[in-house]
Amino acid sequence: MITEAALYMIPVAISDAPPCDFIPRGNMEVVGGIRHYIVENVRTARRFLRRCDPAFPIDECTFSELNSHTDLNEVSSYLNPLRQGIPVGMMSEAGCPGVADPGALVASIAQREGLKVIPLAGPSSILMGLMASGFNGQGFSFNGYLPVDDAAKAKRVRELENIAARTGMTQIFIETPYRNNRTVALLAATLRPDTLLCVASGISDPARESILTLPAAKWGGVRYDYAKIPTIFLISRP
Repeated sequence: MITEAALYMIPVAISDAPPCDFIPRGNMEVVGGIRHYIVENVRTARRFLRRCDPAFPIDECTFSELNSHTDLNEVSSYLNPLRQGIPVGMMSEAGCPGVADPGALVASIAQREGLKVIPLAGPSSILMGLMASGFNGQGFSFNGYLPVDDAAKAKRVRELENIAARTGMTQIFIETPYRNNRTVALLAATLRPDTLLCVASGISDPARESILTLPAAKWGGVRYDYAKIPTIFLISRP
């Protein structure tokens, strides 16, 4: 298959489940024609490509890293192959690049220059958590990370709860995995008793996936352990 010259936004695994369970076969047919990659982490990207196809010619590929350590003045140069008519792939650490992810910068540069950008289908913990929550999928907001300080976090949670009450929009956020359990306890203590809280943890992982929606008042009686497991939090007002 000849891969068209474009920036391909390539979703990657969000769990250790077999890639064939959640990555369309057509994606790997496209990826098979790409030798230049912009990635959040080279090791993770190489491992994902090997999991999808043990015979993938990784040694023929070049990888440019885009993460918190990258000099942003260099990012534009990562698209030089595409400027010469050669396809480039963009992969994040997990899920869909460009969604809550630094890959958005690469897509922005490509769009400004009129370079073609092609998004491929694949897993997004944000959308998959929303799908399973039972909350409003017509209007929702992803808010990234909340403040680390408990007092500031509680204040922000109340703000998001008020937005959900006023607009009906589902409010979504994430937390550093080792703070998940503490965050659930804070949410249960801070939210109004009838506010609905969905905790979507280990999405797409057959051994650890847990997606549960309950009124905040009931979370105090739930036994859970989300420590060190990628987790999405969603709140909605009934």
